[in-house]
Formats: sequence, structure tokens, C-alpha cells
Amino acid sequence: MKKNYIGIREARINLSKLIKDVRDGMEIVITDRGTPVAKLVPAQGQSLSLEERIKNYESCGLIETFPEKKINHPGPVELPSKDIQNYIREDRNDE
Repeated sequence: MKKNYIGIREARINLSKLIKDVRDGMEIVITDRGTPVAKLVPAQGQSLSLEERIKNYESCGLIETFPEKKINHPGPVELPSKDIQNYIREDRNDE
């Protein structure tokens, strides 16, 4: 779970948004002059699907997803009909 750190003053101003973020699976650490003093975490019993968590992280700008790209993989490598050990021995002897 990704933690976001936020100061007390900013937390007070943005409490509604923070509660929504926590509801969506975020963990918020509240700091007082840079020192962590409290945590806002989802209530027990709530669990989000992977898709919901990914959407949450995207909306917070923590991750960025890209459209799936088709990658052309080379086909299988063709080996001679001999067994591998013979092929390797012959290759070493040619050197």
C-alpha cells in the first residue's frame, strides 16, 4: 500500500479528499513539522480489487499505464536433428 505524507494544516483543509483517497485504498500519514504523528487507513474488512487499486494509483499520479503494445518475438530457433550434446561437441571442435 502506497503511503502519502501530508501536513496537519493541509490535511485539515483537504480532509474530504483524503477520506475519499483512503476509501479508495490509500494510506495517508499525517505529519507535524515533518514528523509522522497519525495515519488514515481504510477500515478493516474493506478490500479493493486489483483493478480498483490500479485506478486509484493512476488517479493519484503514482503510476502511469500505457496501451498494450504488440511485440514481435522471433520464432523458435531450429536446431539440427542431432542431439544437443553432439552439436555442442562439434561446435567446440571446429574452433
